[in-house]
Amino acid sequence: MNLFGMLDVSASAMTAERQRAEVVASNMANAETTRTPEGGPYQRKLVVFRSGRTSRFPRLLNALYHPNSQKAGVKVSSVVPDPAPPQMRYDPSHPDANPQGYVAYPNVEPVREMVDLLGAVRAYEINSSAVQAVKQMIQQSLEIVK
Repeated sequence: MNLFGMLDVSASAMTAERQRAEVVASNMANAETTRTPEGGPYQRKLVVFRSGRTSRFPRLLNALYHPNSQKAGVKVSSVVPDPAPPQMRYDPSHPDANPQGYVAYPNVEPVREMVDLLGAVRAYEINSSAVQAVKQMIQQSLEIVK
């Protein structure tokens, strides 16, 4: 892989981690949301990553006709709802309480979300450092050519 390919991989990972951080921030912002337009409590969202790389032959064939269409890296495959059930808390005075007095709250745990956010931020920082290292290598190789 050439140096510019390394930039593509790191840039795609940074984009994916940024989206992951946005989803975590949305989860934290809606941690106490008991009513949504769809009905019921907010449902925690999860980001699913996938590899952006395809096998070599289709990539080479596609590169003949579309040079910038298939790049290696990380892609966000989808943002899916967490299948875990909501947390039930007893609060009979709440307007969304069921007849037994329980309210369905989102299954968002702030500690878990903070760990996910720190992971996303750290991965973003690592990829940013990789971009800086590649930029330095490109600059040094240009100086050698002079």
